Amino acid sequence: MLIIGCDYHPAFQQIALVDTDTGELQERRLQHREEAERFYRDLAAERMKVRVGMEASGHARWFERLLSELQFELWIGDAAEIRTKRVRKQKTDRQDAQLILKLMLEDRFPEIWVPSWENRDLRQLLWHRHRLVQARTRMMNQLQAVALNEGLRCKKKLFREAGREQLEGFRLAPWASRRRHDLLELLDRLTPTIAELTQAIEQEVEKCPAARRLRTHPGVGPLTALAFVLIIGKADRFQCGKQIASYLGLVPLEKSSGDQRRLGHITKQGSTLLRFLLVEAGQVTARSLPEWRSQYYHLTMWRGRKIAKVAIGSYAGKPENRDGVN
Repeated sequence: MLIIGCDYHPAFQQIALVDTDTGELQERRLQHREEAERFYRDLAAERMKVRVGMEASGHARWFERLLSELQFELWIGDAAEIRTKRVRKQKTDRQDAQLILKLMLEDRFPEIWVPSWENRDLRQLLWHRHRLVQARTRMMNQLQAVALNEGLRCKKKLFREAGREQLEGFRLAPWASRRRHDLLELLDRLTPTIAELTQAIEQEVEKCPAARRLRTHPGVGPLTALAFVLIIGKADRFQCGKQIASYLGLVPLEKSSGDQRRLGHITKQGSTLLRFLLVEAGQVTARSLPEWRSQYYHLTMWRGRKIAKVAIGSYAGKPENRDGVN
């Protein structure tokens, strides 16, 4: 069996491999993507049993698909935990590959949970809609600025029929008029696309019992419910709700020593999308449920509105705090 420690980069990968039958050790640098693909396909042609270990990376989908196609075993490790196991102060690609290989051989490799391909594809749907909504919001803010400069202040009514007629009726300078025209045109193109993606998300939620159950909680819509299910994955990976909050980066950064305990802002080490959605859901829930509203106002008076929003979002992210949702 071949065990390969892979230090993956977008342009190349440095590998250290050992044959467990002969004890032979090799090191190679493979350029992406032709050279690397040819190397692994040659191993498959030789009917070699291969196990590859690498750090979690956001730019290795093609490589993961290749290993899956060749039926090679792939271990993906926690990059931060692997970093803590480095003893030497020097850091090179060769040493990183050797470290990964060493951890695999010594059965100390910090393997992490990897979502399925279907899960990853559905996450693309969520991210695509989220980014389009952000782009639409920026365009609407720019159009609001155009209206304010002309003395029109009608907030959301600006994008209704009467408000739009007023906006289009302003006599502007040539380039300002061109900007208004382009922004309105882009807005008209984005809105039906977002509506189509929203409908697709609702259809996926209907197929998922866990997401449907999450929607029973006040403030949780189809986007938040589906994102929670996809990103959290197997709930038995976590022992309690606090671990989920930590996984999403909603717990405070702590630097304590001796009798002194120092807490900072949240770590922000998890999914930015789900963290954003939970904070939004927490604010909606605070408006819907009296007990949550009371807690939110108490936190606002004590720590300020920004910290209160994040705290409510963190509280909403813990399954044991959801009425009827575990």
